[in-house]
Amino acid sequence: MKSKKIIAIFLTILIIATASGCSSTQSSSTASTTENAVEGSALVTTELFSDRDYEQTADTSKAQYITVVGGEDITINEEGVYVISGDAEEVTIVVEAEETAKVQIVLDGVSITNTDAPAIYVKTGDKVFVTTTDSENDFEVTGTYSADGETNLDAVIFSKSDLVLNGIGTLNISSATGNGITSKDDLKITGGSYTITASKDGLEANDFVGITDGTIHINAGADAIHSENDEDDSQGSIYISGGTLEITAGDDGIRGTSVVQVDGGNINITSSVEGIEGTYIQINDGTITVYATDDGINATSKSTSYDVIIEVNGGNLTVEVGSGDTDAFDANGTIIINDGIVNVTANSGFDWDVAGELNGGTVTLNGEVITELPESMMGGGGKGGMGGNRSRWQ
Repeated sequence: MKSKKIIAIFLTILIIATASGCSSTQSSSTASTTENAVEGSALVTTELFSDRDYEQTADTSKAQYITVVGGEDITINEEGVYVISGDAEEVTIVVEAEETAKVQIVLDGVSITNTDAPAIYVKTGDKVFVTTTDSENDFEVTGTYSADGETNLDAVIFSKSDLVLNGIGTLNISSATGNGITSKDDLKITGGSYTITASKDGLEANDFVGITDGTIHINAGADAIHSENDEDDSQGSIYISGGTLEITAGDDGIRGTSVVQVDGGNINITSSVEGIEGTYIQINDGTITVYATDDGINATSKSTSYDVIIEVNGGNLTVEVGSGDTDAFDANGTIIINDGIVNVTANSGFDWDVAGELNGGTVTLNGEVITELPESMMGGGGKGGMGGNRSRWQ
């Protein structure tokens, strides 16, 4: 990312030898008390989005208008607004602009079907906006992606720079062998309607995935939303503050390396192995429904910059998990519920390694309201496209 978006938070655990330190409004199933993990937001949310990120319509007064033609790539090498329309096959919109350039691609009723290449490929530039007009747009890649040298192109929209999706229209994405949308930097969605079908991840970013609005349907063979930076484990965060997400995932519904923070929105994970996974999971608001065959909400050590915590400060959560060795809430560290409505259906509702606290809110486990978190097995848990022979980019 171009600027530091995350502050490292370290949880201090205060162990008390007797239960005398517990107040009448706090219940814990251990003889220990945990200080609140953070004061306020885990992420510095004021730094995550720019004013332009939120603009749902483009200023087209100086725009260039381009109609796609089959077999002919479109190369954009200057900052500006480009309105794309038409129906074609074997076309890639390539952005290769200056490192400081901001490019806006406006989709105005465009359909692109490719065999082995992205519909949009951002090589260079500071930030690229993909904005839909009040129109239907379709991108599909039907085969195995062809690499660009050492770059493994594995998504219908593939960006090496910051990527923002917004607008007032619809974008349908289908990826037969790879991801739906990939950014090697930040990936943000602030508006628009999206249907993403991918054999691997639906939305993937190295540093950050942020969603503030929009209607997003994801059917992914792997993770629906995935954020992970192999070189810096303080990155790889996910922030959701609005919008409607309908998720079906072959693996995790939402998976971040460092922080997963939910401040709002409607999230419905109808199928997953693990519903929400990260190191520090903070839920402050929103309506969240999770069904998982393994753990519903799982905090496990993926980042050395954060303690392993599930913290619920608000919202309305419904979590159901499959039978067997599964947990609705599973933390290799601490579980803290301060407020909110939590409904759990599970053989094991809560499993932690360090501490579990119920300080407020309404928690229902298998139809019964509870006033303290029941101890489980105390084990913690959690589980923790290739290119072709030729390259059309050389």
